[in-house]
Amino acid sequence: MSQLRPLPSDALRPRPCPVDGIVITDVAQGPDDDAWRWRLSLVGIEGEDLAFPTHDDVRRQFVPLDASVEIRFPDGHTQLLNRFDVAHFDREHDPATCQPTSPTRTFNLKLREDAQGELIARPLNGAMVLLAPAGWRWFVLLLSGQAKVIADHLLHPLEADDMLWIDPIPGHPVRIEGGGEILLARLPTD
Repeated sequence: MSQLRPLPSDALRPRPCPVDGIVITDVAQGPDDDAWRWRLSLVGIEGEDLAFPTHDDVRRQFVPLDASVEIRFPDGHTQLLNRFDVAHFDREHDPATCQPTSPTRTFNLKLREDAQGELIARPLNGAMVLLAPAGWRWFVLLLSGQAKVIADHLLHPLEADDMLWIDPIPGHPVRIEGGGEILLARLPTD
């Protein structure tokens, strides 16, 4: 049977970053805390033109949630990311700075080695179906609105800012119904 496991938001501990105007909340990492191959984090940005940390061994997916951001690269070119635009960065394409148009939260998926994963941020209007082959799971963050997750005979309601892990039976669809805005991460189980 599929498993639906809520992640209480009050269990997460935001930590200030050495850079003023940034607060980082580590959401989860796997397969274990020390030797993680993937990491999810929520970053609150209130400052202007903030330096992006560089990572030689990490690929990153980055999505602004509340406001657009302008990304500047070391060679001087820029990239504007609107809300819910997912950008992919790696050591050859690592940004230098990030300037939000107004205070925003961003969500990051960091991947090491050959780990795979995917971030999706989008409006939720009605129903959507998630599929996961063997070895994959879903993380859900409802950004606004209300929804319910239906997997096999299980039903779990979601309110704004609720987080949920979905470990589906491979090949069994999971349904999310509701209205609002949602962030999804598809991640390996190991």
